[in-house]
Amino acid sequence: MTWVFLIAAILSEVGATMSLRASGGLTRKAWILPVAGGYVLAFVFLSLALAEGIALGVAYGIWAASGVALTAVLARFIFREPLTRTMAVGILLISAGVLIVELGADAAH
Repeated sequence: MTWVFLIAAILSEVGATMSLRASGGLTRKAWILPVAGGYVLAFVFLSLALAEGIALGVAYGIWAASGVALTAVLARFIFREPLTRTMAVGILLISAGVLIVELGADAAH
């Protein structure tokens, strides 16, 4: 269940962030509930993943990196925001860093 909770946290956070963008700086009031609810759910699911025993550094690294990557890709297609080669390289570097943290955590056990 640890990974299910972590994936739910990632998707909730990304959904909230995409809703925040769609809200026009919270000027479109109908988006306030999806924004707030998504962020609350993200932290609830993250806390459940942590309670299941995943290391904080690993969970946060995966959560943050996945959120950055997924948000950038979705924003490209939904909001037509730029996703340059340089940005893609940055996403790959973030992902590599998280993988190294994960490998380091596994080696510590």
